Amino acid sequence: MASRTSSLKYLSLLVLSLATVQMTSAGDPDILTDFIAPPNGTVDENFFTFTGMRVLVGGGPPKAFTVLKATLTEFPALNGQSVSYAVLEFPSGTTNPPHTHPRSAELLFLVEGTLEVGFVDTKNNLFTQTLQSGDLFVFPKGLAHFQYNADSSTPALAISAFGSANAGTVSLPSTLFATNIDDNVLALSFKTDVDTIQKLKAGLAPKP
Repeated sequence: MASRTSSLKYLSLLVLSLATVQMTSAGDPDILTDFIAPPNGTVDENFFTFTGMRVLVGGGPPKAFTVLKATLTEFPALNGQSVSYAVLEFPSGTTNPPHTHPRSAELLFLVEGTLEVGFVDTKNNLFTQTLQSGDLFVFPKGLAHFQYNADSSTPALAISAFGSANAGTVSLPSTLFATNIDDNVLALSFKTDVDTIQKLKAGLAPKP
């Protein structure tokens, strides 16, 4: 992708502005201190610094869909701060499968490329959009949604902001077909046969 470094600089400015928005509409419980210190009590400037996104600077696009996260797990200083981020890299023809975030809405900013995005509400209404570079799209909290790079030659790069330090991700394909739910239950639910369910499970099984 051309001018990847300059795009990431632009993205960093967006991060600062989105952080303000997310902090004012956060869903995590309020804390009664400035921040939550780590168990060992050691707090310095390094505690408030996350360097896990440096791999994006100067690097080429990955060969498969990739997510780099800055959540409570990767960046403990976010505990109690009600904000987190994820950078999503989409090679041509790749998708972020249908999933939900049970503890936060997602505000996605498309830095480069194009993306087909959509979500389904609780009335089974499907809302879809084709995003261009510079567009933002919000996925409401807890609703199933997806992103897909349909472009056959151009990768896409996006950043997502969350109003929770731990928004959580429930991948629908993995949740349904990789958690040992009984084949008969799934066959009846999807109005198909057990053989079809087993093929779906085999496709999602970890590769040796």
